Amino acid sequence: MGYRTYLLRRAFYALIVLFVILSFNFALFRLMPGDPTSLIIDPRFTPEAKALLEKQFGLNDHPIVQYGKYLWSLLRFDLGRSFASQRPVRQELMERLPNTISLFLTSFVFMAGIGIAIGVFAAARRGSFTETFVTGAGLFTYAVPTFFFQLLLLMLFGYYIRIFPIHGTVSAPPPEGFWPQVLDRLHHLVLPAGSNVIIGFGSWALYTRNAMLEALSQDYIITARAKGLSQRAVLYRHALRSVLPPIVTLVFLSLPGLVTGAVITETIFSWHGVGRYLIDAVLKQDFPAAQGAFYLIAIAVIVSNFLADLVYGLVDPRIRVAGEQA
Repeated sequence: MGYRTYLLRRAFYALIVLFVILSFNFALFRLMPGDPTSLIIDPRFTPEAKALLEKQFGLNDHPIVQYGKYLWSLLRFDLGRSFASQRPVRQELMERLPNTISLFLTSFVFMAGIGIAIGVFAAARRGSFTETFVTGAGLFTYAVPTFFFQLLLLMLFGYYIRIFPIHGTVSAPPPEGFWPQVLDRLHHLVLPAGSNVIIGFGSWALYTRNAMLEALSQDYIITARAKGLSQRAVLYRHALRSVLPPIVTLVFLSLPGLVTGAVITETIFSWHGVGRYLIDAVLKQDFPAAQGAFYLIAIAVIVSNFLADLVYGLVDPRIRVAGEQA
């Protein structure tokens, strides 16, 4: 009963956060300077034609009426039509979503896997040059601004050495055949995903190293060593297993940062994804497109946070007790 109450409470908070975000989303784009109707209304149109288009897109309605229609359409996942392209926003987002997911998953899997492995490796060699190097490298990559490092990689490997493409998700025109297209997409994926891995592995490595060092100092590790177990068994079967719950929780806690970080990465590398779509829509003051992209990103972030709360409640009962007492 306690865990069910905890989950219902976290779900209720998530819905409130989503409502607040969507409300700010509605107000923000309408308070921005400029005239979004310039995308759909030609200055040469007659007043009657302008009034007809404004009525079609609901631009002449009262703000409260617009807000009500906005919330109802989002509940039905009807995101309207883009002012710029005149296409359904949901269709455009679904075309770009696979590219964002491929970039997101590739970056996350390699970032977390490499970071955790390096963290365990450094903890097993405490006091050595390896641990010092891993700590220094992790702190350095964590401190470097993401956009600055990505621009350096783009300039070095895309412009000067010309090993990787400098923009896009696929060559234009794309190669013929299934496997050539797959290899071409992977070729375009290396720089954006690789930059995320280099920037993000340090935090995973440092966290895993610190957690492993604390675990290796516990009494049960000393007992395991006294029984004559090998260093490998002590390290992986005992120490690593004990720190897996907080690491699993960290997996879900880091998802929102990766989702929002995709906006920067996709913009720098001209990646045909949801993040780049959001930036283009904001610059053009394309309300339906910007609101739809922001809505999708907001859902991803809130769901990630909810999953983190769910897992954290499973691995740490104290969180559930604290939630019930709040």
